[in-house]
Amino acid sequence: MQTCLITGVTGQDGAYLSQLLLQKGCRVIGMLRRSASADVIGDRLRGLGIINDIELVDGDMMDLSSLIRLIQTYKPDQVYNLAAQSFVAASWNQPLLTGQVTGIGAANVLEAVRIARPEARYYQASSSEMFGKTREPQQNEATLFHPRSPYAVAKLYAHWTTVNYRESFGMHASSGILFNHESPLRGIEFVTRKITDGVARIKLGLAKELSLGNLEAKRDWGHARDYVRAMVLMLEQETPDDYVIATGRTVTVREFCRMAFSHAGLNYEDHVTMSNNFLRPAEVDLLCGDAGKARDRLGWTPTVTLEALIAEMVDADLARHRRSRDQ
Repeated sequence: MQTCLITGVTGQDGAYLSQLLLQKGCRVIGMLRRSASADVIGDRLRGLGIINDIELVDGDMMDLSSLIRLIQTYKPDQVYNLAAQSFVAASWNQPLLTGQVTGIGAANVLEAVRIARPEARYYQASSSEMFGKTREPQQNEATLFHPRSPYAVAKLYAHWTTVNYRESFGMHASSGILFNHESPLRGIEFVTRKITDGVARIKLGLAKELSLGNLEAKRDWGHARDYVRAMVLMLEQETPDDYVIATGRTVTVREFCRMAFSHAGLNYEDHVTMSNNFLRPAEVDLLCGDAGKARDRLGWTPTVTLEALIAEMVDADLARHRRSRDQ
């Protein structure tokens, strides 16, 4: 039985990854930071019905000693570092926190693995936001990075630190440069979930309009369930490497709105407004990934279409608001 340690276990990706690893017969150790809201942060794991199957343990990305103790105690075969301050918009308001947790935190995990369990295989959650202001119509592993937010800068530090530990110490350390991936478990602050939640609220008469930022930003959206499958495939390879994970299809936020509202029998133009309050200081206009390397070497391809993803998210938010309304 493989033992897998996951940081960020209570997030969207951590929940789906835990579910997948449990299905594969792995022992899953989930690291939690001590918090006053500990009674609710496991809601995603509860929703998937797996919270009692995971061993939740205390640890902190900023406390190297706690990370070393965890790894010495549980001796994981695989370590998935998913923990981060991951909301791009918040990174301008909390740039130092983002840099510490998202960037330095990853270096702490790598150092802990190097010291206490160097034979373990390590996965780093890198991000398409690192490409930022790119001129290439599709981005792959060779595309130059031009980060456009404190979050993207921190992710880039974590990404290159992973490469450095692989090349310097011979560690089995891989990075997944994941493009946008969503699901009903996505945080409500992210634009896709904000849209599908808004659709549900408007459909049920709980709201009349939805205010958004840049409607013309183009993104490559896939399903988180597909993307965590790619993480596992990376650590199953004999040779560590970096992989872009994406669908290769990009649409605007406006088009995402049209599809989401249409699924509920609504016209987005009747409800969506644009507010400068939601604009980023520096925008990323276009992200579209080329996952050819992952397809050829990992045998990975996405299985969920954008239409199916949006339908699943809208239906889940409709069901959630109906339950709340009827209680």
